[in-house]
Amino acid sequence: MGQMKKKNDSTPLAVILMHCPDQKGLVAAVTNYLFSLQANIVDLDQHVDLDSGQFFMRVAWELEGFVLPADGIADDFKKNIADKFDMKFQLHITDRPMRMAVFVTRLSHCLYDLLQRYKSKEWNVEIPVIISNHNNLRPIADQFEIPFHYFEVNPENKLEQEENILHLLGEEEIDFLVLARYMQILSAKMIAKYPNRIINIHHSFLPAFIGARPYHQAFERGVKIIGATSHYITEDLDAGPIIAQDVEHITHKDSVKDLIRKGKDLEKLVLARAVWNHLQHNILPYKNRTFIF
Repeated sequence: MGQMKKKNDSTPLAVILMHCPDQKGLVAAVTNYLFSLQANIVDLDQHVDLDSGQFFMRVAWELEGFVLPADGIADDFKKNIADKFDMKFQLHITDRPMRMAVFVTRLSHCLYDLLQRYKSKEWNVEIPVIISNHNNLRPIADQFEIPFHYFEVNPENKLEQEENILHLLGEEEIDFLVLARYMQILSAKMIAKYPNRIINIHHSFLPAFIGARPYHQAFERGVKIIGATSHYITEDLDAGPIIAQDVEHITHKDSVKDLIRKGKDLEKLVLARAVWNHLQHNILPYKNRTFIF
């Protein structure tokens, strides 16, 4: 049931992702609550993690005909459901496209893929800004008619430039960030400003092949698979909750160029999957894991 079902793209939905200690009657309590408010549920999925004893659920319903106004749902749900079951939840209202900022450095493959999906309207998303610490990819932004903002970053001005970037993101009312091979480590302040709303992509050789030329290192070791990982950014660098991964088998016939080409293909696909699930509000982070409905 993971994919959101809609009558049409313009039908606003409310989506709640929730988790709490597992106990009897949780599904009935939530669905009866929504029924009492005349909700038309269009998607519901739930899971119990036996190891942690936690209950996880995603439910989506149409706002049309719902008794409560959108801005009153969170408080009412907290009072009538969440507080009773020691439940944590997040509410999303799909009455407008989410606003995504894309961060890049020099590599263009992920940027091209994101912008093509945006331009072809495969995704219901807005991209008001592309942000970079180099000017190399400005022509791509111009080609897609998206404002490109260059912030030169060095050890001396890094924190000052992050303040400037945060100011821009606030002005543009950005909902989440995508690091499309952005080769800068974000500060704790920026990460805290967008918790579980910064999506990163990298090859899956970490932590075995750290630093420059990972594909060359992998080739010299004779690895048999390559892959890509997309995850939410945390202060623990590349150890945040994983959203999507994929791999491809390789053989002795594959050169370093083949590994790089196949790796780029995987990075584009895996990043696109992660962004899609974030746009659909399918992802429920829990500790350092994600439950994707």
